[in-house]
Amino acid sequence: MKEILIFFVAHWYLSLFFQTFFLHRYASHRAFTMNKFTERVFFVLTWIFQGIDPRFTKDIPEWNWFDKMARSWVSRIMWGALYVAFYYNFATEWWLWLLLPAQFLLSPIHGAIINWFAHKYGYINFKVGDTSKNFLPFDFLMMGESYHNNHHKHGNRAKFGGFRWHEIDPTYLVIKVLDKIGIIKINKYKEEKVPVKAVA
Repeated sequence: MKEILIFFVAHWYLSLFFQTFFLHRYASHRAFTMNKFTERVFFVLTWIFQGIDPRFTKDIPEWNWFDKMARSWVSRIMWGALYVAFYYNFATEWWLWLLLPAQFLLSPIHGAIINWFAHKYGYINFKVGDTSKNFLPFDFLMMGESYHNNHHKHGNRAKFGGFRWHEIDPTYLVIKVLDKIGIIKINKYKEEKVPVKAVA
C-alpha cells in the first residue's frame, strides 16, 4: 500500500514541478533562460513526469521528432501500461485503484485547481483585470502555482510568491539553486510592491 501512496504523491509533485518550471515559467513566460542541451534534458523530464498534452504545448521549444514520439499513442499506451503494472504489483487494497484514474489525469487536475479554485477562493495582493486570487497562503499543494493573483500581476517574474511573509514558492527555491550553479539564468524583472489599498 505504501508504495502506491508514495508513487502517487511523488508523481503529483514531480508532474506539477515540471509543469510550472518548464512549461509555464520557462516556455510560456521566459522567466529564465537555459542552453539548448539543458532545455532538451528538461523537455525529456517533462515528458516522463508530466506528459505532453497538445493543449499545453503552444509555447514550448520545438524538438519535432521527440515531440512527435512523446505525443504518439504508442507513448501514451506505454505509460498507461507501466502505471497499471505498478498498481497490479503494489495495490494491496481495492480502494488504491481509485487513485489510478487521477494519476492518468494529473495535468488536467492541476490545471482545474488553478483555473477554477484560484478564481473563486483566496486573497488578493493586486488589483488586476480578472478574478485571479492567491488560492493558498502557504502553497504546500501546488508548488507556487496557487499564487495566481501575484502571477497575473507579474507574469514574467520567476518567483510567484514572496509578496507576503508566508508566500513561500517551492519551485522558485529550486529555480534559485539552478541559477546559482549556472544551469539556468533568471531574467531580471522589475516588480511592484503590494499596494496596501489593493490587499483584501
